[in-house]
Amino acid sequence: MPRHRRTLCRPRRRAWVPVSAVLLLGLSGCGLSPSTSAVPEVRPGAVAAIDHAGDRKVTVTSKNFTEQIILGKMAVLTAKAVGFDVTDMTNVPGSVPSRNMMVGGEAQIGWEYIGTAWLTYMGHEKALPDAERQWQAVKDEDAANGLDWGRPSAVNNTYAFAVNQEVARKYGLKTMDDIRTKVPVRERQFCVESEFNSRQDGMNPFLETYGIPRGSAEGVPDGNVSIMDTGSIYAATGSGDCTFGEVFTTDGRIPALDLVVLQDTRRFFPQYNASPVFNAQLVKDYPELPERFQMVSERLNDDTMRSLNYQVDVEGKDPGDVAEQWMVDQGLIKEG
Repeated sequence: MPRHRRTLCRPRRRAWVPVSAVLLLGLSGCGLSPSTSAVPEVRPGAVAAIDHAGDRKVTVTSKNFTEQIILGKMAVLTAKAVGFDVTDMTNVPGSVPSRNMMVGGEAQIGWEYIGTAWLTYMGHEKALPDAERQWQAVKDEDAANGLDWGRPSAVNNTYAFAVNQEVARKYGLKTMDDIRTKVPVRERQFCVESEFNSRQDGMNPFLETYGIPRGSAEGVPDGNVSIMDTGSIYAATGSGDCTFGEVFTTDGRIPALDLVVLQDTRRFFPQYNASPVFNAQLVKDYPELPERFQMVSERLNDDTMRSLNYQVDVEGKDPGDVAEQWMVDQGLIKEG
């Protein structure tokens, strides 16, 4: 699965105020470091209230990188808008603790990636190339864990290759197939992370799939592949020092550097669409809940997520503020 960025600690604005020390002390024994914010007061918008939701306490969780925190804050605000008594447990370190909270019933709502669930949590070796089939397979298997997957968004935080605008115009690049048909061998300069370079579903299989095998005179010479850290890859791709840079499709540095993400026309990379996930009993008790969250997920896509991540990672805004402003702008909720 892709390695995700982690957000930096940033000052919070008034809307997300500190929770009590009692809550934090209770969590410290679990080794968790949750969000240090209470839930802001918001009112229903397009996300309508659910009858009798006020009788139910729910906990929302997320992992601790930028995109997950933003999605987690959206879940907090959606749950608040429908009327639940919400505890914000977003920003939990790592993938496994957040997952365990959902499976164990300590949290009832979160966002997860279908590829992460299928390949990491469920242990399958091969992903399904079709996003809808992959989502359905995950939904069916996770039912045994007491979890109910909502409809997936178009946010697909997977691997990709990107080029800068000058390179895209020079060669007329739009898809990864264009590398073979439009770019001379000597110009096929790739910058990738060490992990991606050695993965069984990484660099070498990617090149084979697209007909430009590594080490081949007609493919990609070994000397054309440079190993770099993530930040250096984005910088080198933006400057043109690397023709093709390994990126994550929803990274905020893509719009910041005005990079062009090439389409994975052969569907080599696994699908990592973000989907809301619920405690199954919660959905049984409130069957309208997945539909309320679908109103959020259907408005999200890669471009939107890049913009939201950019506001946090590049402009330094608070993830909760970014999530709330976007939902207000979309008419999903109203400020309290």
